[in-house]
Amino acid sequence: MHKATITCALTGVLTDPKQHPVPVTAKQMADSAYEAFNAGASIMHCHFRKQEDGLGHLPTWEPDVCAEIVQAIRDKCKGVVINLTTGVMGDDISGPVACLDRIKPEMAALNAGSLNYLKLKSNNTWAWPPLLFDNPVSKIEGFTEAMKRNGTVPECECFDTGILRSVVMFERAGLIPSPPHVSLIMGVASGMPAKPEWLPLLVAEMSPGTHWQTIAIGRQEVWAVHRKTAELGGDLRSGVEDTFYLPNGEKATGNGQLIEAMAKLAREVGREIATPADVRVMLDGYKKQHERPKKSA
Repeated sequence: MHKATITCALTGVLTDPKQHPVPVTAKQMADSAYEAFNAGASIMHCHFRKQEDGLGHLPTWEPDVCAEIVQAIRDKCKGVVINLTTGVMGDDISGPVACLDRIKPEMAALNAGSLNYLKLKSNNTWAWPPLLFDNPVSKIEGFTEAMKRNGTVPECECFDTGILRSVVMFERAGLIPSPPHVSLIMGVASGMPAKPEWLPLLVAEMSPGTHWQTIAIGRQEVWAVHRKTAELGGDLRSGVEDTFYLPNGEKATGNGQLIEAMAKLAREVGREIATPADVRVMLDGYKKQHERPKKSA
């Protein structure tokens, strides 16, 4: 079985750094990435926060801020692969596109379909006003155009089975490269549950040769999903964007502990850990494959 690539999701969208161990500043992001890098993560999935005092829980798309943070990570973690977030609600994608053009990451998340983003409290009232995370095809096309001109490999994020099946259609229609990179997002209350028994069925819906990983959201129950992913040959991701909890139920102090646990899990099921050089060989081969003109039917 091929080596397991481990991604660290460094910080996430809105988690409050006053309450949880999420990095915000360029130094904090680089230091946290370095811990994860040394533990076995070859890819850093990056969200960015406002740098002003008291605003570190809010996202930013300021290209200078984002570029400073990414450069700090690259300087600290030699050879690391950057995977940029692009998730925004609404039609205006100018912020993430500006960051793609400025940073030119090796990979970037491509939210591959829309989702009613819902959660209930224990008393069955809404945890927040119901949201639509809207990702119509026109928006996806805008992102794929930006990724193509920057040499960025799209990572198709799939919150439910219909979105995963849409990725196959996008691939056949030529909207995304083939075979695609897919992330199965499991554990969002209104999306796919974090249940390992779902994984064989989901993998069966993918195109042959698809590169895939799981993004499991939750507490220590997510580790059963990670183990099944490793057993099935998928790639792995963890970090304080996805969970704060280690397999034994203890709360992690940061990204390094989570990635250490992930690397240990991968080795337990017989997987070696991919290095940044391994990942770059894979990505370079992928890009070269799609630079070749397709043969006419």
